[in-house]
Amino acid sequence: MADLHEIKCINKSDRYNIHERILSIGGINFNGTRWKLSLTDAIVGIENNKWAFYVNNSYGQKVNVIISKTAAGNKYLRTEADTTEKNNLLELPECN
Repeated sequence: MADLHEIKCINKSDRYNIHERILSIGGINFNGTRWKLSLTDAIVGIENNKWAFYVNNSYGQKVNVIISKTAAGNKYLRTEADTTEKNNLLELPECN
């Protein structure tokens, strides 16, 4: 079973395409230390059932993070549909 982690921050590129914007994701471990993964490592971890990720949306609801593909077949992360129209991942603050 995959370890569940909350994404609390991201690092973005300067690209305008939302499918190419996220470079890395990060959060806080149960022991208070910070973690950070590249987009590629996060996708591989999800595919290998090592990790599962979620974010809390602006209403405090837990929303699962999933892998999607562009029309060209490039993988990226996004959240499942929820009650807000905001982009739950791109709204997160930048990781240090």
